[in-house]
Amino acid sequence: MATATHHTVLSETALGLHQQIVAGTRSAASVLEETYATLAQREPEVQAFLSLTRPLAEATAAEVDRRVAAGEPLPLLAGVPIAIKDNINVTGYPTTCASRILQGYVSPYNATVIERTQAHLMPIVGKTNLDEFAMGSSSENSAFQPTRNPWDPERVPGGSSSGSAAAVSAGIVPLSLGSDTGGSVRQPAALCGLVGIKPTYGLVSRYGLVAYGSSLDQVSPFARNVADAAALLQIIAGHDPLDATSLPDEAPLAYVNQINVAPQPLTIGIIEQFEQTSGMQAEVQEAIRQTLQTLEAMGHRTVRVSIPSIEKAIAAYYILATAEASSNLARYDGVRYGRRPETNVRDVYELFRETRAAGFGPEVKRRIMLGTFALSAGYYDAFYGKGQKARALLWQEFSTAFAQADVLVCPTTPTTAFRFGEKTADPVSMYLSDIATIPANLTGIPALSVPCGFDHAGLPIGLQLMAPHRAESQLFRLAQQLETQTGLANLLPARLIPTTAATV
Repeated sequence: MATATHHTVLSETALGLHQQIVAGTRSAASVLEETYATLAQREPEVQAFLSLTRPLAEATAAEVDRRVAAGEPLPLLAGVPIAIKDNINVTGYPTTCASRILQGYVSPYNATVIERTQAHLMPIVGKTNLDEFAMGSSSENSAFQPTRNPWDPERVPGGSSSGSAAAVSAGIVPLSLGSDTGGSVRQPAALCGLVGIKPTYGLVSRYGLVAYGSSLDQVSPFARNVADAAALLQIIAGHDPLDATSLPDEAPLAYVNQINVAPQPLTIGIIEQFEQTSGMQAEVQEAIRQTLQTLEAMGHRTVRVSIPSIEKAIAAYYILATAEASSNLARYDGVRYGRRPETNVRDVYELFRETRAAGFGPEVKRRIMLGTFALSAGYYDAFYGKGQKARALLWQEFSTAFAQADVLVCPTTPTTAFRFGEKTADPVSMYLSDIATIPANLTGIPALSVPCGFDHAGLPIGLQLMAPHRAESQLFRLAQQLETQTGLANLLPARLIPTTAATV
């Protein structure tokens, strides 16, 4: 299959669509109907969804239209369809985490982020595919289906939030929610030509998000442009008493109002270690170089900063994240959670073993075993303890770097989207896909991926921007300024653009 060339589509943004609904020129019901029509057309190839939530979406759209007819005010993004990663709970609908062990489970409650999107009357279209329990970088670890990259169906969309990225990239929905533990929103955003932001740890509630690595997980937005991403984060951010790790409301959250305020000239730090990374695709390096020149032409200053412990980040992450996964996934035992085996078992130990052997896929088993080993007696200090020390050292070095620069930049991913099967035989090679994204999770800082170019095959390249804690507004302003300068917004693969659509 021929690889798609890139186009920028003059299509509706989420904010623009909301304004049409508010003005009464479009109804929320008609927008939703068009969304499901597009889904029916593109889903067989893309395979982004695991289940649909149409009754819930239609009820929400009807309430939007009722309020418009009554002249009642509407909240931000009311009527704009959204897709939800299937590790986020929605009352009355399945939460599978793309794992056989949760087949048949129906959530009895909403995650806090769902409560907030519902309060803003955003119709939830469906639950999207992921690497099982959010463990993976390609969608190939889903127990049910691989999701395909809309830019080239022979290539991966990234992971673990593969379905949420592909649903937006394919033009099915304008917005979606994923979760980011080590790059699971930013990496697929880069591979699918989207904007993806991992907020400061604790800025968005984790209540109702199925835990993978509790000190790392953050619910995070996907969008086709910076302003839409800012609007969605504005809706879901804020303190939640149901989440013990939730930050208090200290910083202003009106990101949409701040986004078009041009940032003062910034000092932008280029992380030296990523200039020397082996395996970095030459076209990715060139796109980053040209983007840095664009930033300098816009009046920003660039400096080089060194964060030596970045070289230890992958190792630290795969100790700490797997240790937390080992603890979090212990509840899936066939008693508290988890589909029981149909065969008779002799005792509780055999029940545990058979439930997990049949329910978990190979990658989940691998990470549970790694984490259990790292926490075991005699190895705790040698592995888990050292991982925590490396994490603390990494944070100290990032603090030093932020004393020299306002924002740090690097490629989001070392390569563009790779082909299915290309890295499955080598887990370490797959893990290295997240080499640039993991540090932001370990340190809890916000990080945003924005499109910055294309390779020879027309596949998107992402630039990652990182800032100190609670500095999301600064990231949005700089990304918006860059997006305006480059014109790389609202991207849609040429192969999906109707022949009558306008392109630039």
